[in-house]
Amino acid sequence: MSKVDYQEVLSELAGPVAQLRARIPDVWSSYAAMHRAALGEGALSQRHKELIALAVSIVKRCDGCIASHARGAARRGATPEEVAEMIGITVLLDGGPATVYGPRAWEAYQQFRSAMSPAPAAPPVP
Repeated sequence: MSKVDYQEVLSELAGPVAQLRARIPDVWSSYAAMHRAALGEGALSQRHKELIALAVSIVKRCDGCIASHARGAARRGATPEEVAEMIGITVLLDGGPATVYGPRAWEAYQQFRSAMSPAPAAPPVP
């Protein structure tokens, strides 16, 4: 299996999304508003909501959704332990397919998490 670049998955979707948004602006803007409302801070933190969305993305087997919500989980500070445990729940409830899409979500999360990590500090100049 070749390594998937999940940022590239999102980039490849950008053009078709823009075309559809132009053709069905009311649908797209309504979906965007619902997205913001559902993932906004509330009784559940945004981090927990992104973890839930990533779990659903795994069981729906949607690489674009996995990329989006893995990025969201990384941005919201989800820890590797939280992501791994969430993937374990998807394996429990979805079985074999989650043993394929769970690792994809893990890889996506790791890619976005490492991209956000600060670069190592340069050694001090003597």
